[in-house]
Amino acid sequence: MEQQAYPDRALAPEVIAERLQEIEQAIGYKWEGRPLRIVGIGAGAWGAVVVAMLQQMYGSQSDKVDIRIWRRGGRIVPKETIASLLTVINQHEDVLRRLRNNSVYLKYISGRLGDRELTADEILQDGLCLNLPKSPLCPLRVITNLEEAVYDADIVINGLPSTETRSVFQKIGDIWSASRDPSRPPVIISLSKGVETRMEPHPHVVTPTRIIHEVTGVGLDRLMYLGGPNIAAEVWRGEFANARLCGANKPLRKAMAEFLRNSNFVCWNNADVITHEVLGGLKNVYSLGMGIITAATNDSATSKAVYFSNAAAEMVFITRLLSERPEDLHGPLLADTYVTFLKGRNAWYGEQLGRGRLHPRDGDVVPGKGLIQGVSATHAFFELLSDDRVKIYDHVTHNEVSPITALPTMRMIRKMLLTEEQDMKDTSNTDPAKRLRTTELYCPFLTRLPGELVDNDEDDDENNFSLVTPRPAEGAAQTFNLDAVPGPPTPHAKVVPPVAPAEAPPAANTSLNSSRRSSSSAALSSRSPGVRKGNFDSGTTV
Repeated sequence: MEQQAYPDRALAPEVIAERLQEIEQAIGYKWEGRPLRIVGIGAGAWGAVVVAMLQQMYGSQSDKVDIRIWRRGGRIVPKETIASLLTVINQHEDVLRRLRNNSVYLKYISGRLGDRELTADEILQDGLCLNLPKSPLCPLRVITNLEEAVYDADIVINGLPSTETRSVFQKIGDIWSASRDPSRPPVIISLSKGVETRMEPHPHVVTPTRIIHEVTGVGLDRLMYLGGPNIAAEVWRGEFANARLCGANKPLRKAMAEFLRNSNFVCWNNADVITHEVLGGLKNVYSLGMGIITAATNDSATSKAVYFSNAAAEMVFITRLLSERPEDLHGPLLADTYVTFLKGRNAWYGEQLGRGRLHPRDGDVVPGKGLIQGVSATHAFFELLSDDRVKIYDHVTHNEVSPITALPTMRMIRKMLLTEEQDMKDTSNTDPAKRLRTTELYCPFLTRLPGELVDNDEDDDENNFSLVTPRPAEGAAQTFNLDAVPGPPTPHAKVVPPVAPAEAPPAANTSLNSSRRSSSSAALSSRSPGVRKGNFDSGTTV
């Protein structure tokens, strides 16, 4: 029997007091006479773990921090699942003792025997999450009434899948419109990875934070995204991890990042919400392919390395298309991809497809795993990158093509989801890292909202390192001449002229300094065509 299911993360009272003061200043209003109210929406694995970590960290000061989690009520837990949970309970002495002391252990015995029914919200109160069955959490305050959960929340943590975010937050928006003081807007941290694709008025992706902005009216400066690389069960066990909290409001995101930090969970902060969000969904696409490769090659390390090389090249290419500063994202993107390839549910799902244990026609919700977000993300990215209004110039074939033409791995993953074909070998004779070499590919309106706030942090733009030119000692012979080193030849490149999208009204409910506003249409139309290096150049969309 294991002694303890999870580490102690409780913070000292003075640390809690200091962090609450920083949060109060960053949020911009006080909560005199009541605690700071935090609510998690959705009880998937990662959402439940984040709320449970906060409960452990701040739960000793419940008069100062109130933490709750909402999930739909009434879902019956199958008898077989209860039997598995009971085995896990008996493996952890601290969980077993807690349930016995609270006089709730016997209900799991009765549930295993079929003498009574247990619901998912009921067992979550005991720290047992259906999507994390082997990792018992701490007890949580569970609320099944959505209005009761959110009407007075100061901080909301979106743990819903991207496919459910719109419908649930539409209801939350209606609740807030009817009952909330508009001068006290909440802060929302989204954990969701996934995208919607829209084709009008031009092809673009809509991420969960943008969905929440649309349906609730909460300003973009109050919306943040928390990204990995993280595996929920490992984070909960106390294995060292880090995350990035991305948001346009610098003081707020820095205070919130510090609020989330504990001894084994380091939280950095970054200004670029939407690109991290989009690419958090992108890695799920390629994780499906890794699972298929694992199954098809009987876990061949060599074959998986080949796949990783091809997938990395395509992801870097897409990063350059979607991000203004792609060099800032390659590390986080590849790190998140790496951990998802190793232990993520999307790679697991791909492997089950490859072994014939699951089929795409069975759907993308798997008991015990939840929603496989890579399935919808694959179709969304494919639709976006194959639209005829998005063009790049291929310097090899001298043709204007859609970006999807340059992405054979993504095409094969989507084909597999449609036809169950499992041949993903790339038999071309060209190294994809060379074939996809490019610069100046950024196409802003694929991800940016018209009038969207972009926080161009002065300290983020500073260079931390620069080249120190070696100098010979005084009197020593000059051994080389940097000026004599020839530069690369100027390529003969043709650029597809960018065309600005139609004017659109600015996004509503934003409150940062207007000098930091960046319109996607303005950013696109201000780019002057010119010779650009690489095999591909960005082109027009509308």
